[in-house]
Amino acid sequence: MTLFTTLLVMIAERLFKLGEHWQLDHRLEALFRRVKHYSFSMTILMTLLAMLVVYLIQRALDGLLFNVPLLLMWVLVGVLCMGAGKVRLHYHAYLKAASRSDAHARDAMASELTLIHGVPPDCDEGEFLRELQNALLWINFRFYLAPLFWFVVGGPYGPVLLVGYAFLRAWQSWLARYQTPRHRLQSGIDAILHVVDWIPVRLVGVVYALIGHGEKALPAWFASLGDRHSSQYQVLSRLAQFSLAREPHMDKVETPKAAVSMAKKASYVVVVIMALLTIYGALL
Repeated sequence: MTLFTTLLVMIAERLFKLGEHWQLDHRLEALFRRVKHYSFSMTILMTLLAMLVVYLIQRALDGLLFNVPLLLMWVLVGVLCMGAGKVRLHYHAYLKAASRSDAHARDAMASELTLIHGVPPDCDEGEFLRELQNALLWINFRFYLAPLFWFVVGGPYGPVLLVGYAFLRAWQSWLARYQTPRHRLQSGIDAILHVVDWIPVRLVGVVYALIGHGEKALPAWFASLGDRHSSQYQVLSRLAQFSLAREPHMDKVETPKAAVSMAKKASYVVVVIMALLTIYGALL
């Protein structure tokens, strides 16, 4: 059911998910505003409670009406947790501003797209565009590829792991947008996601090496297997930039488009691999 649900979710996300209405991150903001204590244990507790709620709902629907309500629940969870409708609007707004040479609007949208890791101060235009590329690739990872990984790994309890990951992602984004760096550090969210993202980042890195220029990306990927110090964002960005080496890096419009194009290719490759593995498993 995982493959079928994934295909339904991807179709629904592309056709209907614009803005934040169907985004779990947005729905959780009311809960996050009530949090007054920021700690590692609080982050873990909230995540486990969210996963428990989904687990109990799934158990209650199991076997009911030929599992049709259960299928609908899987699709609903997938639509809420996968995809970045509001971010897509920011991306198109950036392209429109950049094509009109509207520096103020372009910088405003770029700051939204680079919310989590930011842009180094006093960087030149080339560094700025490279960081924007990295941010777009990271958004694709956080909202599509990593959720898909945990959805598949979870097997019959895919929605439970998917909600857990989406909850952590939403908590980090909310802290980055509305709270201080001190509160974000106290929450332990970056350390938790560093561990949670380790395997998905390396798997996505292989895909980037295959669809890009693997002669440079593959050696860097093997080196990343023993890298315990770099953030997952840095690892993914480094591997992706090897694959983007021959793409434009100084054009305000084409540079981010190149990153989004490669991110889409990576997503399609992952879904195809997932479909082939599902068919292979069914034939055994």
